[in-house]
Amino acid sequence: MNGRTRLLLRRALMGVLAVGVGVGGIVLGAERQGAPVAPIAASPGPAPASSELRFVRRDGPARTTVVDAAGTVLATFTDGARTVTLDGPARTFAEPQFPGRAVTTRVWVRLLPQEWRQGDENAPWVRDWLRTFLGSTEPDVLAFVRDYLDGAPEERDARDVRFKGDASFGPPPPPGSPPIESNDFHDYLGVGWTFADGARREPDPKRYGTVDCSGFVRLVYGFRAGYPLIPTNERGPGLPRRARAMSENGPGVTLLPDTGGIPTDLGVLQAGDLLFFDLDKTADGRTDHVAIYLGRDEAGGHRFVSSRVRADGPTLGDLGGTSLLDDGGYYARSLRSAKRL
Repeated sequence: MNGRTRLLLRRALMGVLAVGVGVGGIVLGAERQGAPVAPIAASPGPAPASSELRFVRRDGPARTTVVDAAGTVLATFTDGARTVTLDGPARTFAEPQFPGRAVTTRVWVRLLPQEWRQGDENAPWVRDWLRTFLGSTEPDVLAFVRDYLDGAPEERDARDVRFKGDASFGPPPPPGSPPIESNDFHDYLGVGWTFADGARREPDPKRYGTVDCSGFVRLVYGFRAGYPLIPTNERGPGLPRRARAMSENGPGVTLLPDTGGIPTDLGVLQAGDLLFFDLDKTADGRTDHVAIYLGRDEAGGHRFVSSRVRADGPTLGDLGGTSLLDDGGYYARSLRSAKRL
């Protein structure tokens, strides 16, 4: 079933619900959370000269922020993580065809070539990296997320591999059967993949164009952004296959530890963080769903995006449960932990 057919079916089921696009909060670490987003032009001005930048250490989590002469936070580097948030032109993420509020943010999410360590601000490559990416509108992690939402346009590479476009959750299951999962990034692409350890995985033609929740994260962070991937669920030099393994064995900095309850300190989150949920509520209490945090929506709610059955693919909307962490809904009650890659 192609993206247009699925969209028509969804509209028939849900109706076309318009979502107003308003002004959301800046979520650049915890420093500027809730600040208003001023309208700005799509083309940013020149990045500040390196002599105007200051590096400031902060805790909770341990990180280095970059501020300009006015004290504005321009970037956040977290110790032990490759993910960096950068202040840039405002963008709005929305799915007007679904219920749910839009997220307007000035945060851009990019990967460093290596994990950040305290003192790295003195390394020569850091200022070069900042000169390249401060104010850059080259596609980032959040842009990659948008490439797979409902109705996203298709794009193919020189080998005729479709690497962008509306993704489904999985192939239709037999009547009365549960949803078909285990749909990884290479199934979406329809190509075989050789991992760094030499392991080879071939795509299942029936799963072409599909990604489950962890497959979506691997598609965005691994295939598109270049974060290392491993083929198994064991601990290793990259992002493992399943949500549970990402939570328990995977790389990254733990922001919200899994205590078996619902985390409440959502202020530590920034766009691009991985969120882990226990949706099936089995006795073992272990993670079975992963999402990517987007930031505050136009009503101030903490909103995320994930690939889900009811939405038949990646969504930030509220079809089949609100994509919020703080409304007491199904996903909010199931949140267990969070990491920064």
